Amino acid sequence: MDDSDRNIIRELARRVADIASRPVMRERIALWKRHNSLRPARPMVLVFPEGSWRELLPPSALECRDEEARRIEASLRRRLFYDEILPDDTVVDATWLVPKIASVTGWGLEPRNHPSSDPTGAWGFDPVLNSRSDLEKITMPQVVYDEAEARSRLDSASSLFGDILDVRLAGTRTISFHLGALYAYRRGLEQMMIDMYTDPALIHETMALFEKGCAGLLQQYLDNNLLDLNNDNSYQNSGGNSWTDELPAPGFNPDRVRLRDLWAAAESQELAQVSPDMHREFVWQYERRLLEPFGLTGYGCCEDLTRKLDFVTALPNMRRISVSPWADVDKCAERLGGRFIFSWKPNPAMLCGSFDENAVRSYVQHAADAARANGCVLEMVLKDTHTCENRPERFTRWLRIASEIALSSAG
Repeated sequence: MDDSDRNIIRELARRVADIASRPVMRERIALWKRHNSLRPARPMVLVFPEGSWRELLPPSALECRDEEARRIEASLRRRLFYDEILPDDTVVDATWLVPKIASVTGWGLEPRNHPSSDPTGAWGFDPVLNSRSDLEKITMPQVVYDEAEARSRLDSASSLFGDILDVRLAGTRTISFHLGALYAYRRGLEQMMIDMYTDPALIHETMALFEKGCAGLLQQYLDNNLLDLNNDNSYQNSGGNSWTDELPAPGFNPDRVRLRDLWAAAESQELAQVSPDMHREFVWQYERRLLEPFGLTGYGCCEDLTRKLDFVTALPNMRRISVSPWADVDKCAERLGGRFIFSWKPNPAMLCGSFDENAVRSYVQHAADAARANGCVLEMVLKDTHTCENRPERFTRWLRIASEIALSSAG
C-alpha cells in the first residue's frame, strides 16, 4: 500500500472514529439493548442496501488504487454513508475486526449450478446428489486455523490505523444454520419437494449428516477457542442487531467463549411452500437441536412463517422471528405479541418502478399499527434491495417515512 492509499484510508478512519464518538451512537446502543431485551422504547429501523451498494457506492467512487486498500476504503465509506445519507438506527462504531483465519474444508460433495448470462441473474441447479450412494461422498467439514496468517493481518491493520480505530482479532461471531439450502443446492429444489413424498428417508439420512457436520464444526470452534462474543454490533439472524446485556451467560470466562454466551440463527427458505408438519419433520427437528445450546436465537429469512410459529416459538431461547414480505403481518403480530422480536422485512420491490410515497406510508403504517395493537417488539429491516434503479434518494425517502412512523409509534 503506497502513501497515497494509506493517507486516504487514515483520513476515512478518522471520520469514522469521530462519528462513533458522538452521543447519538451511545443512545442507539441503549435503544438496541432495550429492544433486544423485549423492553422497547420504539420500533427500530434498519436499512441494508446489499445488492444496491454497487449503485450507492460504485467502484468509480473509490480513490485508492491497491486492491486491498480499495476493499478497506469501501468498508469505511459505507459507514460514512450511513451517517451522511442513511441515518437509520445503525450503530457506527470505531472497531475494526480482523477475523481469525478459520476456513472450512467443505462437505466433500459440493454444489454445482448452471450460471446465468446476466451478472445479477438467477442460476439453475446442477444436482450432485442423484442417488443414495452419493451420500458416501459427503464428508464432515473441518476447520483450518492459520494463526500465523491471522496475526500477520492483525499487525498490518494495527500498523495502518491502530492509533485511530480499535483494531482487534476476532473469532467466529456469526453462527447460522441453513440445512434446507445444503440439501437443495445438492439435490435441486424441485427434486427436494418430490423427495418429501417419494423418498423421505433420503432427506432424513442427508439431514442427519448435515446436522452431525454442523455440530462437529461447533465442537471444533470450541476446542480451538475460535468463538468470539456477538452481543454487540454484530449482524443477527436475517437482519437485526445483537446488542444485549443478557449475554454472555452467567459464569462467563472471557478467555473461552461458550455456545450459551452467543446468539445463533437458522432459516429454511427452501421450505417456504410446504406445510408446517413437513417443515417440522424434514428440517426444523434438526435445526432445533443445533440451536438449543445457544444463549439467544433467531429464526427465518424470506420464508413465510405465519403458519409455522407454533413450533418455532416453542424453542426456549428463541428471541427474534423474521416476518417476511410474504407473511401475514396481522396474524404474526397477534401470535408473537411482546414475547419475541417482530423482525419485519418490508417488500424491497417498493424501491423500484414508480416510487409511490403514499403507498409506502400506508404499507409501513399498517405493519406498525398491527404491531402496536398486539404489543409487539417491532423492528423494520429493509433488505434484499438488489437495486434502487440508480436512484439512491429512494432509500432516504423510504427511511424518512419509516422513521416518522416509528417515532409516532413510541410508547
